[in-house]
Amino acid sequence: MGFSFDLQGRTALVTGASSGLGTRFGRMLAASGAKVALGARRADRLAALAAEIGSAAAAVTMDVAREADIVAGFDAAEAAFGPVDTVIANAGVDGAGMATAISEEEIERTLAINLKGAILTAREGARRMLAHKVTNGRIVLIASITATEPSPGLVAYAASKAGVVQAGRTLAREWARSGINVNTVSPGYIRTPINDAWFDTEGGQRQIAKFPKRRLMGEDGLDAMILFLCSEASEFVTGANFVLDDGQTL
Repeated sequence: MGFSFDLQGRTALVTGASSGLGTRFGRMLAASGAKVALGARRADRLAALAAEIGSAAAAVTMDVAREADIVAGFDAAEAAFGPVDTVIANAGVDGAGMATAISEEEIERTLAINLKGAILTAREGARRMLAHKVTNGRIVLIASITATEPSPGLVAYAASKAGVVQAGRTLAREWARSGINVNTVSPGYIRTPINDAWFDTEGGQRQIAKFPKRRLMGEDGLDAMILFLCSEASEFVTGANFVLDDGQTL
């Protein structure tokens, strides 16, 4: 039997959509036929992206560290396109800092956005899907290879992403009989605004040189997996963590 990554008829909400991977996900889902609510804090960037994509996109200003914002974001998405059946929880910050130097405030901010925000986004999406009796829901949480790889200088970020992986498996189990599939994607290092400055430094260049292929991943490295996990083709996939890292952890 054939299958398709066509997203015609699906309505998605993507967090962290104002830059980097979130912007790419928004464009890609819309190009594949979905209606897309673009969620982030930077309203001006969202508006520009929504205008670029056209009628298939709507800008939704939201801060994933605040549950009230997430609820309002889903309300706005439903008002624009109807019930959301596809969620990509992508919003994140790098929370960089050696363990003995990073501030308490930065640790709290990193965990609030990366981990709490992902859980709150997923559960609000699931609540809406359950209320609307969605039987083919898709939730994708964006984690990182730092979830399992020791990453000096990224203790808060790495801990938050390890939490995202375990949250994804736990939520998948909770909703396994509810028609909602939950999976996580753990990317390797991709040059995006969150790490661009670092990889231009001498230390960043040394890190790249240690990778087996001595390169960063291209921005298109997650495209096929994201489309698969958001589509009908992933009917039998839930509770999985997909490591896409160009061999960086070998």
